[in-house]
Amino acid sequence: MDQTTWNFIFIGITFGIYVYIAIRSRAGSTKEYYVASRGVSPFANGMATAADWMSAATFISMAGGIAAAGYGASKFLMGWTGGFVLLTTLMVPYLRKFGKATVPDFVGDRFYSNAARMVAVICAIFICMTYIMGQMRGVGIVFSRLFAIEIWQGVLIGGGIVYFYAGLGGMKGITYTQVAQYCVMVFAYTIPVIFISMIITGNVIPQLGLIGDYVKEVQPLLEKINQISTDLGFKEYTKGSGNTLDLFCITAALMVGTAGLPHVIVRFFTVKNVKAVRKSAYWTLSFIAIIYLTAPALGMFARTNFIEEINEKKYQEAPQWFTNWESQGMIAWVDKNGDGKMQYRAGDVFAGKPEFEDSQRIENGPRPVTNKIDRSSENEVYYDKDIIVLANPEMAGLPKWIIALVMAGCVAAALSTAAGLLLVLSTSVSHDLMKKIIKPEISDKQEMRYARLASLGAVLVAAYFGINPPSSFVAKTVAFAFGLAASSFFPTLIMGIFSKKVNKQGAIAGMITGIGFTFSYIVYFQFLTESKEYWFGISPEGIGFVGMLINFSVAFVVSRFTPPPPQEVQDMVERIRIPKGAGQASEH
Repeated sequence: MDQTTWNFIFIGITFGIYVYIAIRSRAGSTKEYYVASRGVSPFANGMATAADWMSAATFISMAGGIAAAGYGASKFLMGWTGGFVLLTTLMVPYLRKFGKATVPDFVGDRFYSNAARMVAVICAIFICMTYIMGQMRGVGIVFSRLFAIEIWQGVLIGGGIVYFYAGLGGMKGITYTQVAQYCVMVFAYTIPVIFISMIITGNVIPQLGLIGDYVKEVQPLLEKINQISTDLGFKEYTKGSGNTLDLFCITAALMVGTAGLPHVIVRFFTVKNVKAVRKSAYWTLSFIAIIYLTAPALGMFARTNFIEEINEKKYQEAPQWFTNWESQGMIAWVDKNGDGKMQYRAGDVFAGKPEFEDSQRIENGPRPVTNKIDRSSENEVYYDKDIIVLANPEMAGLPKWIIALVMAGCVAAALSTAAGLLLVLSTSVSHDLMKKIIKPEISDKQEMRYARLASLGAVLVAAYFGINPPSSFVAKTVAFAFGLAASSFFPTLIMGIFSKKVNKQGAIAGMITGIGFTFSYIVYFQFLTESKEYWFGISPEGIGFVGMLINFSVAFVVSRFTPPPPQEVQDMVERIRIPKGAGQASEH
């Protein structure tokens, strides 16, 4: 069978499973829609949470970042993993004791204000919309390669599928769909790396292959990749970024942003009690570790294969995968020196993302680009880092069924997180906005209708930004979402749990200034200027940490000069500090 047939078989089977689960798990009440009736087992929730966590940024982009930056990409591994530990130990047990399944619900009741609830709703929408942009982009990349269509068409297909099973089944449908998606993802991620590890290092265990010898030469693989990198003008693969402050801020923003992500927090309200929450967290970390410990090996193997397959090769001799991705607009070559060979070096090929002029293309020649060529570097090859995981099996010459499996895994990763984000968005609108603020008298059925309409609107907006993303690199776009969460929700949740002094005025002012500063900084440096003269060298991906500090400072100062919280609120804070005895999430 050809590759297309294999692709359709794997994608068709997995999609069939997702649709079947969605139909069988259709939500009939808000309790099923929001928290799956709180009847999910810790094991199943751990697997579902891991799938929710393995977004397009993790599955598709993280290995691509590692392949391109080496040790410099460790910020993603450290930030996301550390953040999840922070979330499960410092946040979730206390929020569960409080009993509210949504962050705006907690903020509104803890800070005794619908104004605070409204600000939290707006923050949740901002965070989730930014996050889901990356997922839609990932879906579009996979479908564009799968069906040989444009990325925008792939985004629309993926958006329609996500809306179907997320809007239909709610948390109940999403949970069990994500269990299936995790199974697809873990096999799709690990099986190719095992094969490639055997090819490159002769070791069946990728993690050991990473520190093993390169089979083509009697030389440690890490030493080989360092040598190749420096020969081509890059820094050593095993050395980190020169800007330590920016690395720290990005890692910290990812960490505290993780602890403030509403779509991850809500997952732990689907189990019965705090004891089940802790068990679920242990299972989740175990499932996440399988992929996170494999990503460094995958990234380095991919970089090795990419350089060997492309560098100093004539375009006419380029492998099929290169021209396939070129046709999708994810790879471009500019022959700067006119020798007909592709030189992969450090530096930019041209300004921005490639823009093609196919009318000027000659037979058997590359797609001509209209971008301004960067003559300051010798690099002639542009590639989108998000293709690394998808292209890696093709680079290594693996069987067609493995390539199809990887595509199915990438789709599962993007869809699983997109579904969770859609749920939070719809909940924020239907429950926290409509039910709690605008129309308290609406029925359960009406609330469900608002939730599904909100999901539809979110899909449409996310699709637009998936087609026109703020960054071509999925992980970078997602990092913006973590920065927004770090600067808004994390300080508010921490202060709400552990401080009896912070009042509604302080919480509102803190959230507005924190997310306002972070959002403005990202917009300015990402859209309004081409300057890279960041404040103190802190990039837009790391500015969320500074926004968090601003949030804390403003909240404490404002609370100091305004009336303290009512005594009953202070007593409530005292009670939730001790998570023992926490039971079910409150009814909606």
